[in-house]
Amino acid sequence: MTSHAASPVLVPPRPRGNAELPGRLALSAATTAGAHLRIEDVHGWLADRDRAHRFEVERIPFAGLDAWSFHPETGELGHRTGRFFTVRGLRARIEGDPATEWEQPVIEQPEVGILGILAKEFGGVLHFLMQAKMEPGNRNLLQLSPTVQATRSNYTRVHQGAPVRYLEHFVRPERVVADTLQSEHGSWFYRKANRNLIVETDGEVETHDDFCWLTLGQIHALLRWDNVVNMDARTVLSCLPFPDAAPGALHPDTEVLSWITGERSRHDVRTELMPLAQVRGWIREEHRIRHEHDRYFDVIAVRVRAGSREVTSWTQPLFEPRGLGVTAFLTRRIGGVPHYLVHARVEGGFLDTLELGPTVQCVPGNFAHLPPDRQPRFLSTVLAAKPDRIRYEAVHSEEGGRFLNAESRYLVVEADEEEAPTTPPEGYRWVSAGQLTWLVRHAHYINVQARTLLACLYAMET
Repeated sequence: MTSHAASPVLVPPRPRGNAELPGRLALSAATTAGAHLRIEDVHGWLADRDRAHRFEVERIPFAGLDAWSFHPETGELGHRTGRFFTVRGLRARIEGDPATEWEQPVIEQPEVGILGILAKEFGGVLHFLMQAKMEPGNRNLLQLSPTVQATRSNYTRVHQGAPVRYLEHFVRPERVVADTLQSEHGSWFYRKANRNLIVETDGEVETHDDFCWLTLGQIHALLRWDNVVNMDARTVLSCLPFPDAAPGALHPDTEVLSWITGERSRHDVRTELMPLAQVRGWIREEHRIRHEHDRYFDVIAVRVRAGSREVTSWTQPLFEPRGLGVTAFLTRRIGGVPHYLVHARVEGGFLDTLELGPTVQCVPGNFAHLPPDRQPRFLSTVLAAKPDRIRYEAVHSEEGGRFLNAESRYLVVEADEEEAPTTPPEGYRWVSAGQLTWLVRHAHYINVQARTLLACLYAMET
């Protein structure tokens, strides 16, 4: 008897992309009248959520920390469970340039967290489920955050708190709109990454009181306000695959990738974690760890009460920067296409040597003691910009779960050939918004500050 192998089941090929999605996103971005909440009512809704819960943040001495302590030998500040995060020391050196060798405290948090926004169509328009979330480091405490914003320790309930709402949509996503690993602040975190997710659902979703559905047009309008949309929401929104509104660019995509690879190759960066107690130039006191010249940031401790969180009270360390940051893109039209000047930035906490950052990213006060030729490039151009050259401006908080009163003035400033030439200095390159959107779909190309500005490009008034 002759046996015959079973015929293979032929599966028709599926489309590689969702051809309808860019148009649906564009429609949501053009819609400022949401199905559930008017844009003019969002601020009142946030105020109502603030009044509905008890929020308090109190500075305390390190001795007042509960479940956190300094290791007797290394001086590292960690939680008794070994989870959440640890404040350690970092030694960094760019080989061949001794002036860039430094040591500092740094946050080590090896867990990959979830930053997720749930999307659903109402009346034919995509809406996004945003949360009114309290973070102890935010100056105004309550801001719009993603649907889910949780570290692994949070959503596995190491703190023995309440479950994270809507987590099930992101553990087993129904329909993925965007999904990528992205870094956090490379100057303060050591190799930290979060999974940035946008997931669409067709099912029924019960809306909790601390959540609201907004269109992209409404969110973009809120991005023009100071301290309303938090950092985690901004980085997730930057990952949306918007259509390229102005195709074409000064440099082809392959050339941009080659330039990034070349920049990574020419920087020999050596970093290593070290005992916090041995970090040179930093002084531990009763209430803070500070730099000997009172620059950069302090490490402090707080006691928190937050009625709307999974755990309603806790203590923790925070990093507090010294001064308001300035984070800006210079922009020019080149060949009729808007371009943005990116900087290949080396930061001690990056996983892969460098990432593309804004043209300017600094706290000016940290450089006030230096001569003009050692100030950050293009800072003077940004600070001297006249109002008619500023295309976007707002103050936004950085990550409020780890940083206290960390705010930056985010700007997009129009420049001319003399201020920002078409052939820029080494380490800088002109790219289009479409190229930024393309690069951010992949991990570790665009830093968190540039991702905020990318999200804000869609909020600029035309």
